[in-house]
Amino acid sequence: MAKATTVREALAKWEEKSGEKANEAKAIKLYGQIPPIEKMDASLSTLTNCEKLSLSTNCIEKITNLNGLKNLRILSLGRNNIKAFTGLEAVGDTLEELWISYNLIEKLKGIQCMKNLKVLYMSNNLVKEWGEFVRLAELPCLADLVFVGNPLEEKYSAEGSWMDEASKRLPHLKKLDGTPVIKQEEDEGES
Repeated sequence: MAKATTVREALAKWEEKSGEKANEAKAIKLYGQIPPIEKMDASLSTLTNCEKLSLSTNCIEKITNLNGLKNLRILSLGRNNIKAFTGLEAVGDTLEELWISYNLIEKLKGIQCMKNLKVLYMSNNLVKEWGEFVRLAELPCLADLVFVGNPLEEKYSAEGSWMDEASKRLPHLKKLDGTPVIKQEEDEGES
């Protein structure tokens, strides 16, 4: 079997193709490498100017080596084998969007470090409990969440109560699964 592509090799290929220097670039796309990337190795820490990093459609299992990415705003890790949010602490203050759909995430421990996260796309993962879902309430800026295809969402959507139950638990959401969340404003005692 072919050995995995390293991030260093993928960056070299990307530089060659784009004509840009990786350490100066704002957007870097390393998705769908053949053979796939399996580890987020230390060469990522050279991407000091990167604002948008795409590593989707690979075989990455752990989020690591983000410490040098001081300007990272959008991180795309969809279609990998990621099981946990550990490793995001390094970008907890800058990350605004995390695209992590089609992974193996069951527990949301570690997500609370994302102080500025506005957008979280995590459809088609393995979250099955409200106890995990409510950890998202610890994200003060979260406005747009895609959670479709998680066992929790499927169960409550089948019962017809997903939107109500989820938005009750995350009152700051503006958009859930692509649908604007309409809040019933409480009457201010005007009768």
